Amino acid sequence: MSIHPIAVAAARMGWNWQWNQLMNGLAPADPAGNYRRPPSQHLKALVPNENELKKRPKNHLPHLIIGRSCPWAHRTWLVYELRDLHNNLNLIIAKADKKAGRWSIEPSWLGSKSLLEIYQKCGQPPSHRATVPTLVDPGATSEEAPQLLGNESAQLVEVLNQWPSNFEGLNLAPNNLQEEIKNWERLLQPSVNDGVYRCGFARTQVAYDIACSELFQALKQVDQSLSKKGPWLCGKQLTLADVRLFPTLIRWEMVYEPFFGCSQEPLWSFSNLWKWRQRFLSLPKVLETCDSVAWRNDYFGALFPLRPSGIVPSGPNLAKMVNAKAPNQ
Repeated sequence: MSIHPIAVAAARMGWNWQWNQLMNGLAPADPAGNYRRPPSQHLKALVPNENELKKRPKNHLPHLIIGRSCPWAHRTWLVYELRDLHNNLNLIIAKADKKAGRWSIEPSWLGSKSLLEIYQKCGQPPSHRATVPTLVDPGATSEEAPQLLGNESAQLVEVLNQWPSNFEGLNLAPNNLQEEIKNWERLLQPSVNDGVYRCGFARTQVAYDIACSELFQALKQVDQSLSKKGPWLCGKQLTLADVRLFPTLIRWEMVYEPFFGCSQEPLWSFSNLWKWRQRFLSLPKVLETCDSVAWRNDYFGALFPLRPSGIVPSGPNLAKMVNAKAPNQ
């Protein structure tokens, strides 16, 4: 028996109203329907004294807390691996607790089973959202209270680039390239890194069209720059500009293209970006930071307003897909 058009229209209207209520909590928007990322409640990131840090036992070193699915946390994980910070910084991989809507810590650390509890132990006010990445200093001794050293990825990648390392030769932000790195950040952060979310969380067609246009214009600009001055964004040297872009582009076909509607053009149509992504993925330990199963589970399975069924579709093998020869090559 077919459903009467009036019933369909009423259901559509009711669902649209409910969808907007859910989206208000997930992804705030302005009156025109443009996604507006809530301002982060971050602290100015701090670097502990190097000499004091080297005297500490392993269990009293600062901890970098990340989540596999979070692209902002992925940036910090990349610097951690590329600069080999294992001996001077501990890593905790938090798990997304979809039911509770928070990051869980398994096994517990500092007597805490969630990132929220760690924030509270560090004396953060209840109004602060417990987000990854987070850098926490447990204290040089058991008597000292833990301290939150930073929780904003753009700052933390700079802090980790200065962190005492087993591979001191790699500087991802040399003085002669810092202005160029900042210029790339000013383009990529709003149009690409946040641009994919502006597409996926748009409330209106106009809002989506604007975000999509800006996103692909920025990708074209990056592709053209790489054609003239590669192999990296700032030329011959890998920098923080590359690190900030990679987590977004490595998730492209797995999440952002199918789930957020970033589908105006396939990524392989940007031949220089395609090769750039292959090059970055081939760097030592980078593939180990890429868990496409976790990405798809946490996006498709957790963002209920965008996919009420919670069904997580299967995806291709990440390394095989990235390293494939693009059709236009």
